[in-house]
Amino acid sequence: MAAGSTREQAHRTVEAVWRIESARVVAGVARLVRDVGVAEELAQDALVAALEQWPAEGVPANPGAWLMAVAKRRAIDLIRRSQRLERKLAELAHEQAVAREPEPALPDSEPIEDDLLRLVFVACHPVLSAEARVALTLRLLGGLTTAEIARAFLVAEPTVAQRIVRAKRTLAEARVPFEVPEPDERPARLASVLEVIYLIFNEGYAATAGDDWIRPALCEEALRLGRILAHLVPAEPEVHGLVALMEIQASRLRARVGPSGEPVLLLDQDRSRWDQLLIRRGLAALERVEALGGIAGPYGLQAAIAACHALAGTPEETDWPLIATLYETLARLTPSPVVELNRAVAVGMAYGPQAGLELVDQLVGDPALQEYHLLPSVRGDLLAKLGRLDEARTEFERAAAQTRNGRERRLLLDRAAACVQARAAQAPT
Repeated sequence: MAAGSTREQAHRTVEAVWRIESARVVAGVARLVRDVGVAEELAQDALVAALEQWPAEGVPANPGAWLMAVAKRRAIDLIRRSQRLERKLAELAHEQAVAREPEPALPDSEPIEDDLLRLVFVACHPVLSAEARVALTLRLLGGLTTAEIARAFLVAEPTVAQRIVRAKRTLAEARVPFEVPEPDERPARLASVLEVIYLIFNEGYAATAGDDWIRPALCEEALRLGRILAHLVPAEPEVHGLVALMEIQASRLRARVGPSGEPVLLLDQDRSRWDQLLIRRGLAALERVEALGGIAGPYGLQAAIAACHALAGTPEETDWPLIATLYETLARLTPSPVVELNRAVAVGMAYGPQAGLELVDQLVGDPALQEYHLLPSVRGDLLAKLGRLDEARTEFERAAAQTRNGRERRLLLDRAAACVQARAAQAPT
């Protein structure tokens, strides 16, 4: 094989290993230096070393352990230069022994898992804004570059870079400890972690802006993070609830777009294209939720709603009354106008469009929904079913003006045009 192709193959290997191992390396080093910003820099140093050495010397038999050892060696050197070696000597003695090995074995799985869990809670700390938590999580736990994060969320790269820098500075200034929260603090902190992962998934499932209706890579990244978290905290039902929800929702991704990338709504989807493996995984995760105490949390309830769709062979077979009941329970648990809007859709399907419209009309004046394009979209759909086509067209046009997603805007304008055509067909000749 030519030298150029060998080097290119080594670089591809480095990139693949980095995407898999970066979170573990950052977490392992952060436990030593107690600063995620410094830990990431040291992990990046190990990445640079791999890019320099692996093409010339070959990929090591255990590339993840190689990266971990190099990064920890840099951490030890940093501590020595900072004249804190004596205080850290007892803690780092075994680390130095590992670092000297040319081909070190991976550490025991338990410390790695502990370190990863600490990193999850730090990256998703409530002291950070939601945007900062998402960016830092994708950077530290997902191994995505700043450019990849910016591209995924259609944000300028310098903006993402600033968010990450500010997030690290905020964590350092707040002296957020690199540790798993105490049991009494864990529920609130875990809720923040789950929120971040679900935000990432939702942006992939229904992009808020741009010309792509879905971004599967973000859904895959959120699923990966959710599965890791479920492994790290297996006794938390809401973690499995979120994983179940994402697995089932992700099963529809192929059916959510047409041949030209156009959106395909749920009731119009070819259900034979739904991924049955993901559905089975989601239903299995939902069973774990039930085994851990029942479907009582918001993610478990949403997963149960998703399961109703997954178990229906056709839209007509869907248990819409049950979905409406589940949304009612969810609304009591987490009051939200968005949940109420979803409940209205289910009520409209279960008991007729007039019943759904009555619920939607109660939400029209809610300040939280004034710029939410799905409110006029849902209202337009219900009005169209009732034959009130002029009003439906107005609602679809309003929704099209509010959305920032190009694909969705075209879909809504097409629905408005269909109302005009249907109205013309009704006119006497």
